[in-house]
Formats: sequence, structure tokens, C-alpha cells
Amino acid sequence: MLVVTTDTLPGYDIRAVMGEVLGVTACTRNPYAAGFRTLDGGQGPEMAQVLVQSRATAITQMIHAARRRGANAIIGMRFDNRDITAHWVEICAYGTAVVAVPLSEDARRQNEADPDAQAAPADLGH
Repeated sequence: MLVVTTDTLPGYDIRAVMGEVLGVTACTRNPYAAGFRTLDGGQGPEMAQVLVQSRATAITQMIHAARRRGANAIIGMRFDNRDITAHWVEICAYGTAVVAVPLSEDARRQNEADPDAQAAPADLGH
């Protein structure tokens, strides 16, 4: 599925807006409990990997929500976070699920290379 932070998709015609979609995960704020810090207070090497995995989990959930709505792309993707408790933070990925039809040759090639992009209806009456 095509996921972009832009509000448009050059080379595509957005045929339908399926609505907002989001994915949520949580991670601990305690770097010692999560194994992010070494005993001398330095940052453990796992910290960046866990943060990347948390964001990827939120994006995956968002993509599943878009597929359930019949979308083949997400535009305007953003991240947000908030404190849940003193020890936990919520990470949210959100965007707008759309049905996008490739118009340009580059967009067609990109669409053909992504089997998930072809799962949504190619024509919604246009």
C-alpha cells in the first residue's frame, strides 16, 4: 500500500476518500526497564530499534484499517504521541485512506510493483 506524508499523489487520481485511519501502539518511558540504558547511564543499542519497531507497528495497524475500508493508499500520514501514564507513551500513526488510480506511466509502474495497491477498486464510476 502506498503511504505518503504529502496531501496529494502526483501521477494519481484520487477517486474516493475513505476516511481517517490510525494505528496505535505503546512503549515504556522507563529506559532502564526497557533495556535502553546501560548500567553507567549510557544509551543501549536497542533503543533506536525498539522505537523504529513501535512506529512500524503503528503504521502496520493503520494500513490494515485502510484495507478494511477498501483503500489502496494513505495520504497525509503523520505521527503523534501522548503520555498514557508516567511510565507509558502512546504512539499513533494516522492519515487519510483513499482510492487512488494511477494516471502517469511512473505511477502505473509503481502500482504494478505493489500488489496491495491493486486490491482496491480501480474505478468508482469515473
